[in-house]
Amino acid sequence: MIPPPERIAYFVSPHGFGHAARAAAVISVLQEQRPSLHVDLFSHTPRWFFGSLLEGPIEYHELFTDIGLVQTSPLVEDLPATVRQLDEFLPFDEHRIRQLVRQLLEEGCQLVVCDIAPLGISVATRAGIPSVLIENFTWDWIYQGYPEYQTQLEKHIRYLAMIYAEATFRIQVEPNCQRQRADLLTGPVSRKPGVPREQIKRRLKIPDQKKLILMTMGGIPDTCPFPDMLHVFEDCCFLVPGNNTRMEVHGNLIRLPYHSDFYHPDLVHAADAVIGKVGYSTLAEVYHAGIPFGYITRSGFRESGILSAFVQEKMNGLPITEDEYQNGSWAGRLRDLLALSTMPGTEKNGADQVADFLVNLLESREGRLA
Repeated sequence: MIPPPERIAYFVSPHGFGHAARAAAVISVLQEQRPSLHVDLFSHTPRWFFGSLLEGPIEYHELFTDIGLVQTSPLVEDLPATVRQLDEFLPFDEHRIRQLVRQLLEEGCQLVVCDIAPLGISVATRAGIPSVLIENFTWDWIYQGYPEYQTQLEKHIRYLAMIYAEATFRIQVEPNCQRQRADLLTGPVSRKPGVPREQIKRRLKIPDQKKLILMTMGGIPDTCPFPDMLHVFEDCCFLVPGNNTRMEVHGNLIRLPYHSDFYHPDLVHAADAVIGKVGYSTLAEVYHAGIPFGYITRSGFRESGILSAFVQEKMNGLPITEDEYQNGSWAGRLRDLLALSTMPGTEKNGADQVADFLVNLLESREGRLA
């Protein structure tokens, strides 16, 4: 018997860009290993974010797979709005579940992968298709970090914990927030650069002798509240992606549009240092680039402390508080940040480890169908 063509569904949380970046990293490796693998990608992350990935056998389905946290800025979450949206979204709509089950079964989906989007696990369970949960935290764990909202969140915490427990396989990626029994534990998962550092600096018209400082808030537009103070660093160029409608250059400050032609991992690997919110994908990309990280901590977000501890232990970085970022006093420590040595990550890219695991699952299913 000839096995059916390989096809998987990938459900991705649209919270920020971190989960989409992690999924893109894994899918990119899968494309290298299995060029004919068809991926049905379900997410509300903008289609453009996945870029050239969608040139392969990947079908993008715009779908709200998750709520996560509603944010009013890169560093501030809106809990009342989060609770309201969770009340509308959970429990999952039965009609939507049946519709997705029918779709996956008709298309011959063999595996459902979920980057913390619980909807995909529910669909897989109902369809009788194996599911793989990829996480460094789950939303029930995050919501437990807001005790003042426990009355409103408790039912959602219990519901989500039940859904996550239904996953057939669990992959935990470092830095991990809550160690669970897992089928695989990987290093940080990061997208890989594609364009050499020198070429990126030429495209940005940055002289070779100048230091490039990348300032990023994980894909969430930010006001960059300190542009007037940057001109004193004459030997540096500051690159701020994601908070403009077009590329603009103001002295040594370069602003890129929200959707630019630059691939973010290329910008990270071209930089001499990164200053940004300590989110998963930024941390992972900086870790593998091995450059100093001025990491902005988030006092109210439960994951932030775990990520910060990882930077302190395995990377060269300086902590920047929210107030220091907003008032610009971090600039007084910029020379200290640039003086830190490079420190390339020693762990294998988790994207390769996750892709190997998924390919092995597909091959084991093919063997049973042959």
